[in-house]
Amino acid sequence: QVQLVESGGGSVQAGGSLRLSCSASGNTYSRYCMGWFRRAPGKEREGVATISSTGVRNYADSVKGRFTVSQDNGKITLYLQMDSLKPDDTGIYYCAADFTQWWPCELRDGQYNNWGQGTQVTVSS
Repeated sequence: QVQLVESGGGSVQAGGSLRLSCSASGNTYSRYCMGWFRRAPGKEREGVATISSTGVRNYADSVKGRFTVSQDNGKITLYLQMDSLKPDDTGIYYCAADFTQWWPCELRDGQYNNWGQGTQVTVSS
C-alpha cells in the first residue's frame, strides 16, 4: 500500500505563487511516474504536470511556462512550483503515483492508482 500526503495549498491573489509538496511512503519503488492533477469547481479532474523517476517532465498547455514540477528521488517527494497564478488555477490539487511504469508518464488520471487526499488552491482576482 502506498500513502501520498500533499501539503502547501492555500489562498493567493492572481499573479502570486504557491508551492505544493507530496511525500510518498509505504510500498514504493525507485522507478515511477508521479504527477499533479486538479479538479476545478464544476469540472472534471485534469492533468497538470507529471515527472518520471528519470526526470522527464510533461505539462498541460495551460500551465506551461508558469508551473514547474520537480522531485527528490531519494525521498520520493514531488513538488509543484506554481507562479503567475490565475483564478482559473483554483481547484483541489491531487498528487498521484504509478509505481508500475516509469514511461510514459501521461496526463490522464487513469494511469495512476495511488492518490493523495488533495489540497485546496484558491486564486482570487
